Amino acid sequence: MLKEFREFILRGNVMDLAVGVIIGSAFTAIVTSLVKNLINPLIGIFLGRIDLSNLVFKVGDATFRYGAFLNSVINFLIIALVVFLLMKSINTVMEKAAALAKSEEDAKEAEEEEKEATETDYLKQIVALLEKQDNK
Repeated sequence: MLKEFREFILRGNVMDLAVGVIIGSAFTAIVTSLVKNLINPLIGIFLGRIDLSNLVFKVGDATFRYGAFLNSVINFLIIALVVFLLMKSINTVMEKAAALAKSEEDAKEAEEEEKEATETDYLKQIVALLEKQDNK
């Protein structure tokens, strides 16, 4: 069982996933910093406050920190936008690579068809010459 677990952990997919999680965590920290240090102050200029996380309202003894929620929503939207742009870029590159591979494949097929046609023509010419010789 330990051997199977070791094989599972060392498979490429698990390692790729681990790398993705680590990079995702680092990326989240960068986006959080971007939102906290650049975007929130910009929004705060228009709202008259510098720190959105301090936006609260109270109902009785309950305190609702909607500013912190807004920070989380902004973080999510930025991360979603970056992932969308990244996937769109990757898809564009993959489509171009597939089109290039297809055009190369089509060129090879055309070349082979031409070669086959040439061989067929030669064979037809040989048969015609042999028939001429037989008829003489």
